Amino acid sequence: MKSLKLIGLAFGASIALSSAAFAQDVTIAVAGPMTGGESAFGRQMKNGAEMAVADINAAGGVNGKKLALSVEDDACDPKQARSIAEKIAGSKIPFVAGHYCSSSSIPASEAYADGNVLQITPASTNPLFTERKLWNVARVCGRDDQQGLIAAQYIAKNFKGKNIAILNDKTTYGKGLADETKKALNKAGITEKMYESYNKGDKDFNAIVSRLKRDNIDLVYVGGYHQESGLILRQMRDQGLKTVLMAGDALADKEYASITGPAGEGTLFTFGPDPRNKATAKKIVDAFKAKNIDPEGYTLYTYAAMQVWSQAAKKAGTTDAKKVMEAMKAGKWDTVIGPIEYDAKGDIKQIDYVVYKWDAKGGYSEIKGNGT
Repeated sequence: MKSLKLIGLAFGASIALSSAAFAQDVTIAVAGPMTGGESAFGRQMKNGAEMAVADINAAGGVNGKKLALSVEDDACDPKQARSIAEKIAGSKIPFVAGHYCSSSSIPASEAYADGNVLQITPASTNPLFTERKLWNVARVCGRDDQQGLIAAQYIAKNFKGKNIAILNDKTTYGKGLADETKKALNKAGITEKMYESYNKGDKDFNAIVSRLKRDNIDLVYVGGYHQESGLILRQMRDQGLKTVLMAGDALADKEYASITGPAGEGTLFTFGPDPRNKATAKKIVDAFKAKNIDPEGYTLYTYAAMQVWSQAAKKAGTTDAKKVMEAMKAGKWDTVIGPIEYDAKGDIKQIDYVVYKWDAKGGYSEIKGNGT
């Protein structure tokens, strides 16, 4: 009986130690559209976050503790994003990599600020995200007033004297990007022949396409996401239009090509220099490919967000969000997408957008020289 008691006590102690070790893990989060129309990008973010956490843990974790990852779905819905942010804050999670849609990141950031959560978005490009003087926000991507300028420069040089149309989906991201592109085009002396809005989630664009046809539009710039952009392109081709479609970074996923098929050839979009091709990414890219994952789009940006936070937390010697943010803004961080430094707002100092073109095989490549 005594030996049974000893075994029981030993077993109980083992469970207690195991529970204590688990309790000491630091839970961090990734939040984005795991379901819905933009789920392809949520998948990119999840892949990047999971690989980063595994690699950070394999290297010893953060300040002697292992990381655990919470994956949260906002479906690119602002209300759902706010609810998730309140849940993450209530769980005392110190850091979130998210969100994808600017319309989610902006309302969520306020709940994170109130709940002492540091937020780094891998993908939200609307300038307002970092323009509200919140202490807790940062990004590892550029801004719409930067990529809109690059798009406008390309259009001004390569479509001078042509008929230009600008569309937007009324979202924080889509309208913001369209407006920044319009502003830069107008400043360059180009006035669009048509400016029109549609609703995110629309399927039938034949009325808009008919107007594009009537106005002999040579290039249509779309401020919106890949689902609607792909449908607009298809419906243009169905009506016999050879109009070039150009958009922003939301086209950086192979799902665009699955919507358009070979008709997507020639589509243009702006995005940062492909991180998959950087020397800093080779080892990680190879690791993704070994798992049959193509780390396209914002996969490596999410990985980089995790790297920045973990390095800054080590430098600060704590995971306290405010202290980590202070360290972030004071340092320079080596990441899979290259070195990153921050300004006082939480924007990165290293900005570099380029123009890409989709081919008939469902791939895209940078236009060398860009014509900007």
